[in-house]
Amino acid sequence: MKTEVRGNTTSISLQNPSLFNAPQSSLSGALKGCLGSLDGACIEKLLLHCASALESNDVTLAQQVMWVLNNVASSVGDPNQRLTSCFLRALVSRASRVCPTTMSFNGSGTIQRRLMSVTELAGYVDLIPWHRFGFCASNSAILKAIQGYPKVHILDFSITHCMQWPTLIDALAKRPEGPPSLRITVPFCVPQVPPLLNVSTEEVGLRLGNFAKFRDVPFEFNVIDGSSSTSGEIIMSKESSTLHFESLLSHLTPSMLNLRDDEALVINCQNWIRYLSDERNTLDASLRDAFLDIIKGLNPSIVLVVDEDSDLSASSLTSRITTCFNYLWIPFDALETFLPKDSCQRLDYESDIGHKIENIISFEGFQRIERLESGGQLSQRMKSAGYISLPFCEETVSEVKSLLDEHASGWGMKREEDMLVLTWKGHNSVFATAWLPNGLEPCVDLSG
Repeated sequence: MKTEVRGNTTSISLQNPSLFNAPQSSLSGALKGCLGSLDGACIEKLLLHCASALESNDVTLAQQVMWVLNNVASSVGDPNQRLTSCFLRALVSRASRVCPTTMSFNGSGTIQRRLMSVTELAGYVDLIPWHRFGFCASNSAILKAIQGYPKVHILDFSITHCMQWPTLIDALAKRPEGPPSLRITVPFCVPQVPPLLNVSTEEVGLRLGNFAKFRDVPFEFNVIDGSSSTSGEIIMSKESSTLHFESLLSHLTPSMLNLRDDEALVINCQNWIRYLSDERNTLDASLRDAFLDIIKGLNPSIVLVVDEDSDLSASSLTSRITTCFNYLWIPFDALETFLPKDSCQRLDYESDIGHKIENIISFEGFQRIERLESGGQLSQRMKSAGYISLPFCEETVSEVKSLLDEHASGWGMKREEDMLVLTWKGHNSVFATAWLPNGLEPCVDLSG
């Protein structure tokens, strides 16, 4: 981050400020080279000192560094200050678990988890191309892969509540030979992460069905039967989250999914695989690898995997802070280019990023569900699991470029091998990949 942070706007309150009256000599190392101004590099340095102090149970030093950060952080400041506010909140949350009687966080600053209407969600995904990039690249590849099929079945594993599909339905309606019948199947359990919707999955399916009917596309919507589950929520506990996902995997069979020989099967994974546990024991594969193995056995016509291009899986807190800080500044910086500092849309979007940062920084073990791997790591995992990559065609590239033209000039796209990568000011943001099980021949050449 290049932007300098100046000013002392305080947006986060720490109780018992007298705790910070200890001698400041232990801060000298953290502040060395940061006199006069606190730019991104100095803020990162302070965050790492705080993390190191927490890892070594040096509560006094952690409090002192937080005091300095608290005088920089502001949820309505410049991008660095807003990002610092999120990291400070996460560090205080972590510290309160280490020493809850010594340090507590003013409840007024806690992150509120809001529920959006469908209309608000549409505006949310349109704000910056963070999600639409993956939608656009995937939909274009899907249209190529299903050419000639009268029936299409999409298994949709995503966290954006089917916002990808109206555009695809519209494109199918315009197919010269007429639209295929479209069946979309979604899981009964999804990670409870933003964006959160205020209507049920079934209601989303009804709305999609109404739109498909309006566009004269035969449509069917199914939720994978999870009769053992009383709701679609993933509760943040090791037992329930693991059991929910294990139950889901047990439902991914041709018979339970009612797969049909005359339909093209599409498997769509948007910001999904990161939430499957990668922990394994000596006998079993991880849930992440088991999922890839199971869907490979369904013989899909194409598998799309889209996610954020960063490695946030490290066990070391300091490593995660460094990677997270040097990655999640991107949406803060992008929003700064077109929304005022007090924009409700901006504050809500950044609050959702703060929720992610808190999970990455504040939690460990089974409670830390945000375990991203980079596009390169995911590609290696897919190849090891028996998939071959499919390159995106020039038509897809053109469509994505047209999408990016609707947004700020800092957004761009590049190819890395067969991946398409969304960039902001040259920094990798989101990757999109297409895959086929090894040994299956693609019905259509996506690169053509």
